[in-house]
Amino acid sequence: MTDQKTKGEAFRTLHESGCFIIPNPWDAGSAKLMTGLGFKALASTSSAYARSTGVNDYELTRAQVISHVADLCAATDLPVSADLENGFGHAPEDCAETIKLGVEAGLVGGSIEDFNGVPGEQYELSLAKDRVAAAVDAARAQPFPFTLTARAENHFTGNGDLANTITRLQAYQEAGADVLYAPGLKTKADIQAVLSSVDRPINVLLGPKAGLLPVSELADMGVRRISVGGALANVAVDAVIKAGRELLDTGTFGFLDGVTPASEIIELMFGNTKP
Repeated sequence: MTDQKTKGEAFRTLHESGCFIIPNPWDAGSAKLMTGLGFKALASTSSAYARSTGVNDYELTRAQVISHVADLCAATDLPVSADLENGFGHAPEDCAETIKLGVEAGLVGGSIEDFNGVPGEQYELSLAKDRVAAAVDAARAQPFPFTLTARAENHFTGNGDLANTITRLQAYQEAGADVLYAPGLKTKADIQAVLSSVDRPINVLLGPKAGLLPVSELADMGVRRISVGGALANVAVDAVIKAGRELLDTGTFGFLDGVTPASEIIELMFGNTKP
């Protein structure tokens, strides 16, 4: 296994130039698949993992999430970052403790968001900045580069005020965040406005609100990192829904047409297993 220091350095280097896609596995098996496909780093997704356990997003405990990311880290030699939600507590000290626990689980990166757990609400800016600063301090105390991402949740909480989003990201930059992230930006112009307002690497979430811009276009704009959130898990679930409906409605097996052979799946996950 690649040691944590080497992973941390490799993950930090990915943010220094160019643009890379960081896909979001929801269990150890999908982490192995994404590793086999050739991605350079992985990130957990809170929504997809939550649903895989039978609950909705934001219904998991910190202990469950830390156990989950430990499984992801054990499943791959790639650097793993994690969606650590709001740090699982309101106080700055809660954010710091979550980073420390994530490091013990094998993470080399993680995000802290400013959604306070109440629908439509975010932490007041000064507290939100203090929370990021505490997470940064915990990250800097590690013996390897831990890449701390700070998230402004305006567009996910119903507040589409781009100016406020930028103000928050600038505050998190001042607090020392390594990467800035505002999921749910609506347009290319919004992304460009964020890029021109900060000087840290920007993560963009692919999705309808971002117009499903191709990777090449986002890279040309200066986006450093692209995540897909729960999209890959949704694709997998969608395949099961469609297959199940075909079985119930027609009793046919058309859903198997063109499916990736099990042998290829096994090779992607485990390498060549033949003697």
